[in-house]
Amino acid sequence: MRAKITYTVTAAVLVFYFVLAGSRGVLLIRHGTLLTVTFGVAVLILPLIGIWFLWKNTQFVRRANALAAELDAEGGLPVDDLARTPSGRIDRDSADAAFARRQAETEDTPDDWRCWFRLAVAYQDARDTPRARKAMQRAIALHNPATPPPSRPGTSGQADTPSPSGTSGPNVTSGPSGTSSPSGV
Repeated sequence: MRAKITYTVTAAVLVFYFVLAGSRGVLLIRHGTLLTVTFGVAVLILPLIGIWFLWKNTQFVRRANALAAELDAEGGLPVDDLARTPSGRIDRDSADAAFARRQAETEDTPDDWRCWFRLAVAYQDARDTPRARKAMQRAIALHNPATPPPSRPGTSGQADTPSPSGTSGPNVTSGPSGTSSPSGV
């Protein structure tokens, strides 16, 4: 619940900023000189990009939360039994061990969105946010086949999602901390 409140407050502050910046852009355009119109258009572009980014991120969060709710109803959410440091952070060795289990599970059933969801959680526990996000995008795409997986420009539609072994390429055995982990690939 705390994360939802934080996200909502952050989104509201961003929307306020976008409105404020947009109004300044309009004022610059209304001034009418070539320089102010140019700056005004530039100032208007930034809030548009920000709104697009906020919208895409909100969609991602909503879809991930829907998957979490569905997995929770099935009793399939990963249990948080990881060792923690005195400060409360997840112990790296514990996270790597959990990652190895999730990686093997995903390699056994690579078309199961539930495995990719749990792998995304393992990546997040190992503090590898970019790979966690890509694994979650893969879970969303597998859950909703109408949603194409994200693709890299110039790769003719190949998905830029991590393989269960932790990278986008085949036969790689690097885990989230960069150490070698058993992948069986």
